[in-house]
Amino acid sequence: MTTDSVIDLLISRGLVEDSQRDEHIQAVRDSGLEVTQAVEQLGLLQRDQLFQLVAQDIGGEFYDLSEFEPAPQVLAAVPAGTAKLYQAFPIQFLDEGLQMAIANPLDPQNLEELGFTLNATIVPAVAPPEQIDQLINLHYYGGGGGEDAADGPSGSGQSDAMAQIAAEVAALSAEDLEDESNAAPIIRYVDLVLYQAIKEKASDIHFEPFEDDFKIRYRVDGALYEMAPPPQHLKQSIISRVKVMSALNIAETRLPQDGRITKEINGQPIDMRVSTLPTAFGESVVLRVLDRSNVNLDLETLNLIPSMYEYVTDTIEKPNGIFICTGPTGAGKTTTLYACLRKINTMDTKLLTAEDPVEYDIDGIIQVPVNDAIGLTFGKILRAFLRQDPDRILVGEMRDLETAQIAIQASLTGHLVLSTLHTNDAPGAVTRLIDMGCEPFLVAATLEGVLGQRLLRRICPDCKVAYQPSSAVLAQIGLTAADTGGKDFFTGQGCDTCNDTGYKGRQGLFELLDMTDPVRELVAQRAATVVLKQKAQEMGMRTLREDGLRNIFEGITTIEEVLKYT
Repeated sequence: MTTDSVIDLLISRGLVEDSQRDEHIQAVRDSGLEVTQAVEQLGLLQRDQLFQLVAQDIGGEFYDLSEFEPAPQVLAAVPAGTAKLYQAFPIQFLDEGLQMAIANPLDPQNLEELGFTLNATIVPAVAPPEQIDQLINLHYYGGGGGEDAADGPSGSGQSDAMAQIAAEVAALSAEDLEDESNAAPIIRYVDLVLYQAIKEKASDIHFEPFEDDFKIRYRVDGALYEMAPPPQHLKQSIISRVKVMSALNIAETRLPQDGRITKEINGQPIDMRVSTLPTAFGESVVLRVLDRSNVNLDLETLNLIPSMYEYVTDTIEKPNGIFICTGPTGAGKTTTLYACLRKINTMDTKLLTAEDPVEYDIDGIIQVPVNDAIGLTFGKILRAFLRQDPDRILVGEMRDLETAQIAIQASLTGHLVLSTLHTNDAPGAVTRLIDMGCEPFLVAATLEGVLGQRLLRRICPDCKVAYQPSSAVLAQIGLTAADTGGKDFFTGQGCDTCNDTGYKGRQGLFELLDMTDPVRELVAQRAATVVLKQKAQEMGMRTLREDGLRNIFEGITTIEEVLKYT
């Protein structure tokens, strides 16, 4: 059950004040507990009473399934992949249909999709989510936690659930495109692919058509992994299904399209940004996964060194100026700026954002998506923002001179502007603004700081081992054996937890350009990037490479990762 649906139910029954809705939702999220446990811990309602209330609301029954044994024919009515995906377990056949205990019975769309997928009328019932999950793992996966529900990121094997759906998919003909894209096996296949990607914490899902095969790949921690491919002749049907889910025009295959999928997977609301691209052998589709539970939007968790953390928090509290986060695509710039916004998102502050597109919805912040097709550009939105009485503004990206000039104007008229740029390092952001056409004296006057960043992979904690690198490897990062003082270096050997990659999760590298008076003078004089960098280092700037060395010595990442990204 989602936090919003549970709190709304409590409000409808008069157990929670409507005026306290946002406060309770935030309290549940901050607790880090499953919503029904959090409601009990916060003293809003006993857990069993909440389940009874939900059962009343949906007109169903509440079951304690701790000792439940399903009949074989009931179990056979629901494939393993479907049970896992929808977190639903079959209980019994009734005259009205198949009764199933569902982890999120308050979502009618979830119920409708489940019924359509199984081609059956579903009678919803309520049970503790952990009991449902336990029954699915016990009866469908032999108690193995469902880890084999589909391929791992390496695509090394195919589970019974995926194989069964793949067989049903293969049995379909490729005659009627629209009918096929809405056929139950296709729906289940695509749903299982999405479920697997979320389980593996993938950031992107790629559907790629080629002349002789059709690939599905996930990006996990920055690296791509291929899963077992579906039948080649059904590539069009699978792509069409994704387009149907994202409300795109399935008849238009000659032009790129952009859409969005909002779906609940494993009890978590997941947003996916969808992009299609016409290729020689069909449409290539990429889904960017925006999983709120997988992204930490707190400034404290970004692993900034204390001095850098203090500087950033002081800068974003300033009444005016420009703060820029810079780095290549996928370096985590947006996440960092969201974390900054969360820090300054208070009752007495008006926050506005212009984004392309809006990635995460944050309560209390007015977020506007850019739409170039109708002329709603960053520049036009920014001009409108200045008439909306904001305190702080986030501009998704400074792409052109117009946007940069309005941002400078906004900062000069008493607004704090946060934005991103694509440059290799922090000093490069200053010269990029000047190269765009901004006046150097205005850049010097308004810019408060530039945070450069990269994302690199962390060593897997389960297979982390110490080793001594050769002098040749040390020389690549500018060290000698004497510099290391016999310190241990670490690497990951590879294990089941990290799918034999040696890495699990990612970590930010940062460099901060503090706009001190000597740096401002150089900016006003149009000094080259290399001169700005030298002066900033003299004033104490720690470069990306130096921050990488800190992470190596602390055993967080490897020499290879730092060399790759700095």
